[in-house]
Amino acid sequence: MLHAVLFDLDNTLILFDENQFFGRYLQTISRAFRDLMPPEVFQKKLMTATRALVENNGKITNLNYFMNVFSAGYEDKREALWQRFRDFYATEFDQFQALVTVPDGVHDLFKQLRQMPLKMVVASHPLFPANIQRKRVEWAGLGEVNFALITDIENMTFCKPRLEYYREICDKINERPEDCLMVGNDPVNDIVAGKIGMKTYLVENPAEADNNLAVSEDLRRNANSDMPLPDFRGPLPEVINAVRALRNNI
Repeated sequence: MLHAVLFDLDNTLILFDENQFFGRYLQTISRAFRDLMPPEVFQKKLMTATRALVENNGKITNLNYFMNVFSAGYEDKREALWQRFRDFYATEFDQFQALVTVPDGVHDLFKQLRQMPLKMVVASHPLFPANIQRKRVEWAGLGEVNFALITDIENMTFCKPRLEYYREICDKINERPEDCLMVGNDPVNDIVAGKIGMKTYLVENPAEADNNLAVSEDLRRNANSDMPLPDFRGPLPEVINAVRALRNNI
């Protein structure tokens, strides 16, 4: 029986050109740190620390792992660096909403899902702190949804596409993987959840830009037949059909 539906966020519940979005993000945030670190050093460190998150082994939070890598050589400024990240998110991040659109049918889909006894999870790359993940959920118009969990850099100790990331979510929401459906647009980061027994739905959006997030680009480049196929695939609004089929054991 289906008990929980997990949703990817980037280019699933909100749509944007990732090259444009993260290119502007990198330029803007590096300027905010220029008194603490040269922009070219900051950008290199940010990308290195982001990529490194996939190596976190669950002993510390993604936030601590990220800051350990990012602040290497700047240990005396570690607290100031993290505070600057927080200040930037509090004052500058809203500007990036202009680069985001909401996919057709998302609100109707959640209206139907909220009528069912299901736990709903935002299983996004845990790269941002909790307040920014919540803000990005609000960009999708889903601020009123009572999510059982929204993954973020502070509450997770693994990162996509690690299978432990999905097991950690199951532990947090107290559900078995086989009772969960993972919904996302990425055939590597999202559909890999099928390896631990989750049902999976690949969202097909022909208008979306190519997906090249740093934490998974190497795995995507080397993806092979070992990757599972999705149990379902189609546009986002048709997720409701997969949910009904699984709840009725069809």
